[in-house]
Amino acid sequence: MTLRADFGSRVGDFGLEVGIEAADELVVLYGPSGSGKTVTLRALAGLQRVDRGRIEIGGRVVVDVAAGVERPPQERRVGYVVQEPALFPHLDVRANVLVGVERSPEAHARYERLRAMLHIGGLDGRRPHQLSGGQSQRVALARALVRPTEALLLDEPFSALDEALREEMRGELLRLRRELRLPILFVTHDLREAHLLGDRIAVLDEGRVLQFDSRDEVFRRPRSRRVAELTGVRNILAGRVEGSRVVVRGLALALPADRRPPPGTGRVDVGVRAERCVLRRLDPDGALPENCFVAQVVEDLAFGNAHLLRLEPEAAGPSVLVEVASRPYEVLGVASARRWVVELPPADIQVMPPAGPEAVP
Repeated sequence: MTLRADFGSRVGDFGLEVGIEAADELVVLYGPSGSGKTVTLRALAGLQRVDRGRIEIGGRVVVDVAAGVERPPQERRVGYVVQEPALFPHLDVRANVLVGVERSPEAHARYERLRAMLHIGGLDGRRPHQLSGGQSQRVALARALVRPTEALLLDEPFSALDEALREEMRGELLRLRRELRLPILFVTHDLREAHLLGDRIAVLDEGRVLQFDSRDEVFRRPRSRRVAELTGVRNILAGRVEGSRVVVRGLALALPADRRPPPGTGRVDVGVRAERCVLRRLDPDGALPENCFVAQVVEDLAFGNAHLLRLEPEAAGPSVLVEVASRPYEVLGVASARRWVVELPPADIQVMPPAGPEAVP
């Protein structure tokens, strides 16, 4: 199964321009509130008018504005699950799942398979008020999948659950992805959830897809300062390209060959994730390897399983945030040592176009 979409839509003053595709994979639509994630799903499902472009689901064209094609929601063969399950309170589980397809033998057969797949066997006679949050979402998923389904659209389906249930449902979804073998589009503004679930991630902001790549490519190689900010890159620094290196606050940083900007690039933004910065047990007063500088810890914030350190350079080098897991923090003796050699590994440096004229090295 495949889903391909390249379209534009407008809701009041908000304009959406989206280009995405998905095969038998889970694509996460990630971005802040108001970025266009839900509008995208509604347009795919036929609940939001498309003003230009084309949408193809399961090899069938469901929208082609130029050709005057716009199939109604019931003909698109998509399952759509939102944050609130919206089960009918007067119906039991079986009736909720089969509502609208009660007379279809195929739907009844699919329901029997879904009972086992979604672990809702034994709930048939229960009413919604007798279900836990996780059970309610499983029933909502069954209702979305009991009809012929060629794509599954999930709009923050776990956000109303407590953290333990969210973890459980994320695991269930990863298992379903392997079994269902159809395109799944999952909306979230939770960075951890996006990283855990996405085979590919579309980063949206203000109605535009800023980057659509594999999970690792998005997190390790953001294409712009805004993508870096949205995906949790804590160190975004102003720099200038000089030959095969980039200079940040007087420190010349070596770059891998595939990260080097074209000659004459000039100003750039440099991104390094806090968890990829390294504290080295080297003599701060001795000769230092490349991409290393001496800095002192000026702030130490504990977050249970990790520490976030702010370090200020003694000479050349940037002010950086470094994340250290609790065990290495203890082994290194970070609490009792304020002066460190910090390494910014070449493979973890991302060079991006500068955000604006105020960003100067």
